[in-house]
Amino acid sequence: MDRQEEKPVLIGMTLEELQDVAYRGGMPRFVGKQLADWLYVKRVTDFDSMVNISKKNKEWLAANYEIGRNKPVKATKSTDGTVKYLFNVGEGRLIESVYIPDKDRATLCVSSQVGCKMNCYFCATGKLGFKANLTPADIMNQILSIPPEEETGMNELTNIVFMGMGEPLDNFSAVEKVINILTAPWGMAWSPKRITVSTVGKLPQLKELLDRTQVHVAISVHTADTRERESMMPAQKAFPISSVMKTLKAYDFSHQRRLSLEYIMWRGVNDDIAHADQLVRLIGDIDCRVNLIRFHAIPGVDLHPASEERMLMFRNHLNSKGITATIRASRGEDIEAACGMLAAGGKNKNQKTDEQKDKGRHHAR
Repeated sequence: MDRQEEKPVLIGMTLEELQDVAYRGGMPRFVGKQLADWLYVKRVTDFDSMVNISKKNKEWLAANYEIGRNKPVKATKSTDGTVKYLFNVGEGRLIESVYIPDKDRATLCVSSQVGCKMNCYFCATGKLGFKANLTPADIMNQILSIPPEEETGMNELTNIVFMGMGEPLDNFSAVEKVINILTAPWGMAWSPKRITVSTVGKLPQLKELLDRTQVHVAISVHTADTRERESMMPAQKAFPISSVMKTLKAYDFSHQRRLSLEYIMWRGVNDDIAHADQLVRLIGDIDCRVNLIRFHAIPGVDLHPASEERMLMFRNHLNSKGITATIRASRGEDIEAACGMLAAGGKNKNQKTDEQKDKGRHHAR
């Protein structure tokens, strides 16, 4: 069951929904557009700041709705400048977002679920199990509520990646709604090319994402060996990587829209030339980029990162076959913010797990 709020929350609403709010309050529907501007462009946190809305209407809004903005409860900064934010999403549940500065770029890695159903062997989030889908408000709050530039000296966000906790396409309705808010002219008016959605390849939602948006797509492959992939990623059974690639083949990624294949490299598992050749065969003539990712160790997982020499060899071999491959720089490992490490403190040494917090209590989720 979805979390029950005392009042409905405005952030995460579309223009049409905000217009309906205005209509229910006896206001002209254009007030809905004003609300969208205050929420998503000016990013206000209280109704009093909405100076072009009458006092009477602001009082009605405040009596019936919450804006829905909540500051992070904790921020942890890495030696490399990466910042991990911890957000409370209610019912004692926590999620994490990661701010990654890189020269003139500033990327926010957002979460779409509390925990994850995919249970990938190598991922800390998967070890938590699935707790809940985040609402559009929960997702938008991560984007809107990281401390502003004037407080931190950080650059304004240039990119959003749905690569945090959870499988975005397992919560597709909320993720699609957020993409709409981010890209619509009445919302934040971003180019969809500033947004990347990462997925294990959940079908048919992957096709819906491709058909209904123009965002970049990143597919978690990690090995082209189907048996090996199934042992590491249970989603392989339901969504075989061959079916995922067949779906992708029907789309054009040769222009502005980009397709990336994510490939975590484990020592002695998937880091040899034979695996590289399997990946080449899987890709075929699909236009894509391969991101090679160093494995970040998590408790209870008997895997080790591939050596730098192996990663370079693997990259160069793919390049020699005409496939663009790069080694992704590891960011935020010292604060458990790197790829595969997000667990919202759920099973980290310094915080209790959700199971411990929830023991003996009934939740309305």
